Amino acid sequence: MSPAEKPAFAQLAEMPGWLVGQASLFSHRLLIDRLAEEGARPYHYRLLAALDEAGPLSQADLGRRTGIDRSDVVAALDELVAAGFMERAPDEADRRRNVVTVTGAGKRRLRKLHRLVNEVQDEFVAPLTAAERKTLVRLLGRILDHHREA
Repeated sequence: MSPAEKPAFAQLAEMPGWLVGQASLFSHRLLIDRLAEEGARPYHYRLLAALDEAGPLSQADLGRRTGIDRSDVVAALDELVAAGFMERAPDEADRRRNVVTVTGAGKRRLRKLHRLVNEVQDEFVAPLTAAERKTLVRLLGRILDHHREA
């Protein structure tokens, strides 16, 4: 059968961009479902992890660091503050800004979510060997770096 005679789906299945997109959808669904079982969302994990890594940040800096839209940052922070995982306080240098910090409960929550996220990652790449996983991560990183620089 010539390439022109292949069904459209077979042609798509040979396109890296389509495959990456489909894999991304599957991975994201796994993550959303598992986080939901713990009463969390992906934004919660991203915000907790960013603050744990960087230390206290303004809401705007937190949004930039995580790539989350400002209104979504505010909504997710409201949830995390209400749950006692984060605290907001006016910035001493600029009272118009809020500085966000992770609480002790938030650090414990992050450790639990981090284990869960790692389990999801292991489930997602289960058919690959350890060496194949490293290769996949390296190659996807190269693609992302290339397009971020463009």
